[in-house]
Amino acid sequence: MTTERLTISHVGHRGDGIAGGRFVPFTLAGEVVEVEGGDERALPSAILTASPERIQPECRYFGTCGGCALQHWAPPSYLAWKRDLVATTLRQHGLSAEIADTIDAHGAGRRRVTFHARRGQGRDLVVGFAAARSHAIVAIDACPILDPRLDRALPAARAIARTLESVAKPLDIQVTATDSGLDVELRGAGKLSERQRLDLLAAGNAQGLARLTNHGDLVMQREPPSIHVGAIRVQLPPGAFLQATTAGEEILSRLVLDGVGKAKKAADLFCGVGPFALRLAAQTRVHAVDADALAVAALASAVRGASGLKPITTETRDLFRRPMMAADLKGLDAVVFDPPRAGAETQAKILAKADIGRIVAVCCNPGTFARDAATLIAGGWKLQSVTPVDQFRWSAHVELVATFSR
Repeated sequence: MTTERLTISHVGHRGDGIAGGRFVPFTLAGEVVEVEGGDERALPSAILTASPERIQPECRYFGTCGGCALQHWAPPSYLAWKRDLVATTLRQHGLSAEIADTIDAHGAGRRRVTFHARRGQGRDLVVGFAAARSHAIVAIDACPILDPRLDRALPAARAIARTLESVAKPLDIQVTATDSGLDVELRGAGKLSERQRLDLLAAGNAQGLARLTNHGDLVMQREPPSIHVGAIRVQLPPGAFLQATTAGEEILSRLVLDGVGKAKKAADLFCGVGPFALRLAAQTRVHAVDADALAVAALASAVRGASGLKPITTETRDLFRRPMMAADLKGLDAVVFDPPRAGAETQAKILAKADIGRIVAVCCNPGTFARDAATLIAGGWKLQSVTPVDQFRWSAHVELVATFSR
């Protein structure tokens, strides 16, 4: 096979080194590398000239496991690159704003993880993570970016997978670290037989799980899984969405509170279980809205058990199909919205015309954020500040918080 020598010009938005039209993963700007073959994307066979920013990856699975793309990059330059991802995306959409330095929100590490269990080519059961751009599963023994509270997550996932070895479909095992212990949600197991339920019950108890559910259906529970939002305890529904790290939730919340300022009444759209709403209620009345009825119920229950908060009202509503309209937004001083990766296109069109003082956007996709921001700006809003937040260490994902005013 022929070899070719390439010089890497920069790191692209997916974390690959770029040399002309070629994508070379695990390389950095200024490096001279050797690749084999003429494919558009090729692994380097040798690093001939290494960047001074290159460091030793901390995980022995790096380069095989598809979870991390950039463990070889020194943190200061890596964090600056994440800021540039946001700046470049805004620029491509014709937007400008004051962009702060990226805040490192890794903290103790990821508090939720999804393991995949598959049959390997030898028909042996493999539990681990997906390989980069592949359906193959990389069996792992440990992951250095996980919160230490997830130390028992992998053994638990293996025990559960062995219990369901007869399941023909691929199995996903989501594990969340909570104050009560490990909360496990299964996807792909389908409807369980009575024998399977009993086996899973025994496995869950043996592993000391707080709870085990299958597509939301309760299999076993030793203690209701919960987290604390500040001093307020929130019991989690099965498979509940949480920010990736505890530090990330706290930092995003601080930025949201700063952005809302002295508002007397605010709406928290796409509120989930209430990490922003519950903190906002320390200083302002809040109306919290989400399509997930179980998440909204968990928030409402937490409010009933809390003290010292301003009033919080809740509403279950699909904001993609039924966005908050002008009449719903009347009387609000501020709106916070934290949509999924798809953004909040329909809601942004309504907010663009709304008579409110401030908008704070939280988004994990700079592209859809830029689209929604352009809609708000076309409606007369000013994009004041953007703060990138990195709670997805060594990946190409970046969160941001942005503030808008009239």
